[in-house]
Order: sequence, then C-alpha cells, then structure tokens
Amino acid sequence: MRIKMTKTNANTNYYVIKDYNVNGKRTTKIIERLGNEDEIKNKIKDKNIDINQWLSNYINKLNEKDSNEDRVISLNLSTSKSISDDQVVFNGGYLFLQDIYYSLGINNICKEISDKYQFTYDLNDILSKLIYSRIIYPSSKLKTLELSHEFIEQPKFEYQHILRALEYLSKENDFIQSEIYKNSLKYSKRNDKILFYDCTNYYFEIEEDDDYRKYGKSKEHRPNPIVGMGLFIDGDGIPLAFSTFPGNTNEQVTLKPLEEKIINDFNNSKFIVCTDAGLASTSNRKFNNVNNRAFITTQSLKKIKSFIKDWALNLTDGWKLLGSDKILDISDLRENDTLINKYYDSIFYKERWIKEDGLEQRLIITFSPKYQEYQRKIRNKQVERAEEIIKKHPKRIKCNNENDPKRFITITSTTENGEVASEDSYSINYKQIEEEAKYDGLYAVCTNLVDPIDEIVKINKQRWEIEESFRIMKTEFKSRPVYLSREDRINAHFITCFISLIIYRYLEKSLEEKYTTSKIIEALRGYNFKHYFGDGYIPLYKKTDIIKELHNKFGFNTAFEINSEKKFKKIVNQTKKSKKYAIF
Repeated sequence: MRIKMTKTNANTNYYVIKDYNVNGKRTTKIIERLGNEDEIKNKIKDKNIDINQWLSNYINKLNEKDSNEDRVISLNLSTSKSISDDQVVFNGGYLFLQDIYYSLGINNICKEISDKYQFTYDLNDILSKLIYSRIIYPSSKLKTLELSHEFIEQPKFEYQHILRALEYLSKENDFIQSEIYKNSLKYSKRNDKILFYDCTNYYFEIEEDDDYRKYGKSKEHRPNPIVGMGLFIDGDGIPLAFSTFPGNTNEQVTLKPLEEKIINDFNNSKFIVCTDAGLASTSNRKFNNVNNRAFITTQSLKKIKSFIKDWALNLTDGWKLLGSDKILDISDLRENDTLINKYYDSIFYKERWIKEDGLEQRLIITFSPKYQEYQRKIRNKQVERAEEIIKKHPKRIKCNNENDPKRFITITSTTENGEVASEDSYSINYKQIEEEAKYDGLYAVCTNLVDPIDEIVKINKQRWEIEESFRIMKTEFKSRPVYLSREDRINAHFITCFISLIIYRYLEKSLEEKYTTSKIIEALRGYNFKHYFGDGYIPLYKKTDIIKELHNKFGFNTAFEINSEKKFKKIVNQTKKSKKYAIF
C-alpha cells in the first residue's frame, strides 16, 4: 500500500491505495480516504511530527497489518449502492487438479511443443483449461471457453486458438503420452507390471460416415458413425496409453500396435496383459507369450471345444477350494441353499493345460456361488420381461443380441398337425433357460502364467477398473457425442479426455477412493468463492468431509471467513509447483 495525493485549487487530498495485478494487468484500488491537509493535521497528536512523517508511519503500520494473515478484514458494503456488472463469483475447485497437472510436468510438455512450433498463443493455458473444464464443466470446446471464465485464473486465449492447439496436440500425441508416463514415475510408484486393455467407441451425431467416423458395432447400440478407442491402464487403475481408430476396425487388431508403443516409447517391456474374451485372439496371446510378457484373458466357455466344455461343466469332479488341495464335488452348490449360504463368498476352481493353434496355455475354471446367484437373478428378471413382452407386445418380438430378454421367447407358426397357423403363438423357451443355467457361477480364464491361482484370480477381478474408466469418460466427463469432424481434432479431444482421466484418478487416490466420482466432481464444482476486489475471497462452499480431506492432502486451506488477496495468490502459485512425490 502507498499514499496517493490529488491536488485541487482549494486543497490537497490524501488516499491510501493498493496495487494489484489482475490477469497480467496492473490496477489500483483506493483502500481509505485520509482527508485533506487540515483534516490530517487534526489527527496528529504529537505536534513534533510533521504531516509527511505521520503519513509514512501510518502507511508502514497498514503494510505491517496487511502482511499478517491473521487479521480482521472489514468490508464497506452499502444497502443503497448498486452491484457492478463485473463477475464476482469464481470457482477454485480446479486448484486441486492444477496441483496434479503441474506435478506431472504437463506444463513443461506444453513448453517443449510450443518451442518446437513457435506458437504465439499459450498452449499450456489452453490445455490446462480444457482438462479442468472436462472434469468440472464438461462441454463442447466453444462452451468450454465460456465456462473457463468461471475459474479464478481467467483464460488468455480465444476459440480459434483452441482449434489450432488441437491440431498440434494430435501431432504430438505419442510424445505427450510417453512424457506423462515418464513424469508420473517421479510423481508416484506405478504398478506397470500388470496392464489392463479394453476398447470402447464413441458416436457422432451425423448421418454420413467418412474415412474416420465409420459405421460399426456401437457399444451403446446407436445407429450413428463411431470412432473406437483402445485404452491401457496399470494395476492401480491409472491410465497408461490410448489409441483411436476408425469405427469399423476389428478391436482385436488394435492391441499389438499400442502395446508396441508402450514397449518402445515407454521403455517398459516386462508386464502381464489382462483382457476380456473379445480381445483374446490367438495372435494377441502369442504376442504376449514371449520376451518376459504374459497374458491373462477371459475365455468364453460356450466357444471352447466340446470335450473341454464337458470337463468344465462337470461339477462332480476335480474341484478345489482356493487355499486348499482337497478334491471336491461341488454339484450340491447348484440347489442346496444351506451350502450356497455357507460358501457364498468362496471360490472353487479346476485347471488344465490346453493347446490351441500351437499355443500352450493354462485354462482355469472358477465357480462362485455368489456369481451363480447374481446370474440367476439377472436371468429371472429377463424372463419376467420376456413374459411381459408376450402379453403386451408380441408383434415387436425380435432378438437383436445375445443378452436380449426376447431370446427366451419361442415363436410357433404351425399347429400341432404341422399346418400353417393363422396366427403366430409365443411362449417361453425353457430349454434355452436350462441351457444357460449350466454356466451359472462359472468363469474361465486362459493364461501362460504358472503363478498361484488366487493371484491370477485377483488380477483378473481388477478388470472392472478399466470398464469404470470408460464409464467416467462417457458419463461424468461427457466425452460423447463428439462435435468435431476433423480426424486430428477428434484425436486431440480424446487426448484431453485421457489426461483428464489420469489427473482425476490421482485425485481419487488422494482421497483413498472413499467417494463416488459424482460426489468428488460435485465438490470441485461447488468449491466457489465471492471475490471482493482488493480485500479477498469469501468461501461459498460447504465444508464437507471431501473438502476437509482435499485441504489436508494438498496442503492449503481456504475454509476461513475471508482469504486475503495475498494468501490466495500464494495458494495459486503453490499449485503450480511440481511435487516430487504423490500426495497419497
């Protein structure tokens, strides 16, 4: 703070003013009017002190108080003064994300790309705002620019800069992924010896396909052109690498190219790859049967050779309880409620080595009473829906996929004498139900590992995390539908979604995974402040358990009646310093 004088013909007036830096621009605010010379002289009790000395002493005391964070800040508010048109409420939830963003060195990655192409715009500002907005205010790129003005730190770019930045993000996709991975190793320990791979696709609200957006089998059963995504996550659920591909691409051929990128660009060549049955081609298994790599993949019992299927479905012989070597007959676990309740959370298994297309692999069959009851419950509901369809909408019966409840409906078009019936009749196909019931509770995996069964089962059970990652991107981050048409911009869109998922996962881990995604994002979105220019930021959020834990984990606390400008600037700067170790 300093003294400012304004001279008039009649007198000289004195004010206390304070300098501020707002979005890179210097501005001042009048803190206090001290009065004219006569008014100030009346305030001076010691007549040995002249007006200049008094002003110097007064401003020194104010600056000393201002440097003390533990002080009272008085707000001069009037019931008659109209509020200004300026924005006064800002979001600070992005600060927790920003802490992770800078700790992963993404700002330095942006600098390297900017130096390479000599941008005139701030790539780091653009990418960071796209990522924070994707988590807190997911929307289109144009809307993102508007919503990013909600953040305490305002964007310094325009919409055309976003579109230009997307082109270069796409060009440097491989570099960005490999650098984030390398930087993450400095930030936290990574369980990158176990990798999970899966694919999904994203639809576009267009009628005609093109070279990239193709008609294919949509995961959401939509009739729109799609683009596919393959994603690797590590054993802790942190995304590792991704790729995109045209919507009509066979997903099985997408694993090897991305895995080769991990081997070459990430310098990571010894790991176990875990996939579902749809990605478990013999070619993919053979690829991970060499050079210290291994595979664990789910196996469809309905698609294996008949003699192996008979062995797998036989519940009377060869079964063991995890942790025991005793051979068991578990057939009574089909209908004996007492035994089902007793072993409800237990897992039984049998195993054998098989050879398929020259590849020897270990087939492990597990049986879980809990899984059996879950499958029965799902199927019973589907049968109920099938019965409802027969009663109310028999003309609409058409089975579209293997999980459709209408698969349990039989259509009869002839009479008992073999004559053509005047009308079709519909009934429940109990043979189909009985056939599917044979597989209740059973689950199969193939692997080339010789590790203990319980370790393999544990690894495979973690596959749900990659499915959850896709759900977060699609539901919480609203990554689809995609409103871009150029391939490079589409790819860049998924880069921002991928980085957002990495940062969110680290944030989730800092909270020890105790809260749902919606609760965490709700807390970030509601972490708002009212800004009184020159005085500080007043919290408008509720001090919930999530907020308390975030404050504790990230090393700053704003849960006070008001936070001074100086304190808030310090917090913002703190979140832009790279942390050597993760906060969890």
